[in-house]
Amino acid sequence: MYLGKVIGTVVATRRVAGLEGRKLLAVEPLDERGQSNGSPAEVAVDVSQAGPGDVVFLVGSREAALAVEPTFVPVDAAILGIVDHLPGKP
Repeated sequence: MYLGKVIGTVVATRRVAGLEGRKLLAVEPLDERGQSNGSPAEVAVDVSQAGPGDVVFLVGSREAALAVEPTFVPVDAAILGIVDHLPGKP
């Protein structure tokens, strides 16, 4: 599980079966302090109703594929929730 900040939406006119109607978001990975960790942005499927500017927590790999119904859709990252507060941040 890791943190990220939603930086935009992704539009895909053709999707694999199981991802129809799912929102895809561009996410910038963050470190434990809520700062960019220097990794490139990635695309994640959203199951939590997040939007641009939200700090979110994500899972990757097999856990991401399990987060979307039906399970085992071909995704590498899934947004599971929106972070309300990070310790040490106002």
